[in-house]
Amino acid sequence: MRKEIVTILIAGCIIGIASIILVRLGNPANMGFCVACFERDIAGALGLHDFHATAWIRPEIIGILLGAFLTALVTREFRPEGGSSPALRFLLAMFIMIGALAFLGCPLRMILRLGAGDLNALVALAGFAGGIGIGVVLLRAGFNLGRTCKQRKAESFVMPAVMAGLLLLVVFLPAFKEGGPVFVGTKGHPGCAGTSAGLGIGIAVSLGIGLLVGILAQRSRLCLAGGIRDLILIRSGLLLSGFVAIFVVGLAGSLIVGSFNLGFENQPIAHTAHLWNFLGMALVGLGSVLLGGCPFRQLVLAGNGNTDSALTIFGMIAGAAVAHNFGLVKAASAYGKGAVILGLVITIIIGFSNREK
Repeated sequence: MRKEIVTILIAGCIIGIASIILVRLGNPANMGFCVACFERDIAGALGLHDFHATAWIRPEIIGILLGAFLTALVTREFRPEGGSSPALRFLLAMFIMIGALAFLGCPLRMILRLGAGDLNALVALAGFAGGIGIGVVLLRAGFNLGRTCKQRKAESFVMPAVMAGLLLLVVFLPAFKEGGPVFVGTKGHPGCAGTSAGLGIGIAVSLGIGLLVGILAQRSRLCLAGGIRDLILIRSGLLLSGFVAIFVVGLAGSLIVGSFNLGFENQPIAHTAHLWNFLGMALVGLGSVLLGGCPFRQLVLAGNGNTDSALTIFGMIAGAAVAHNFGLVKAASAYGKGAVILGLVITIIIGFSNREK
């Protein structure tokens, strides 16, 4: 137990430091890591939505998954498994993305925003915990998406192969037709760490940090949704301690570099629609419990060979495309509000209708 705690705390501290470094080298403020936003950017780069201002194949996402994949192979923890309710998982993943974009961040970015003084993230954290609480009630009532079964290795290699292909695209940026894809943000290469030192260096820095984070996440099994779930279910704060470390390091880093800004107003890439910050992250929390992990954890599980998590990633990318193409991203819009409420209703229905007797 002591070794697990040390591993989780070290992983949390290094991820917090890595997030500060990525922001200082070019990533948007308070967005050293954001799985939802980065997967949204990948969807834009591939032309799945037309909000090309954020179109960029994120090396960080590639690095996290490949880092977890290589670590699982080396430690012999790579286990091809999956096949549990694929259609429902895909749908839940889409709603998780819609909820995350309503808040403008995944659970990991929520902690980083909070460390930088953004109190909107505190409202979102309350919603996230509330959604997890509903998920725990459903788990206690017998919720289960069905048993996973052993898969062929070729099936589990699909997602790492996709990430390797995306890496080739981001390195060479081929023009398949005039104007794209691959699309690149209208302001150059938004958020690519190290672009001031050159695009190639930026890709290398982002990829390298992503690989390190993937390795640490695979060994520590960090998951914010899992941490809060365990705290409620079995009174264990083990997993949650890693995110406490991320928060503390993020707070210290923000104070050191002078980017700490306490309050609700004038926060970077944020809004003050508190109800929708709360409900958006409640949807993310509930969906994450039903799927067995937050968006960050799903990347690591896919690297471990879990094809259900690979499908979840595809579902989140599809959810980003739907959110932007149908104008659901702005939480203040009627469509955005409706999508979050619909997501909560459908997710709860899925939870109740998949209880084992």
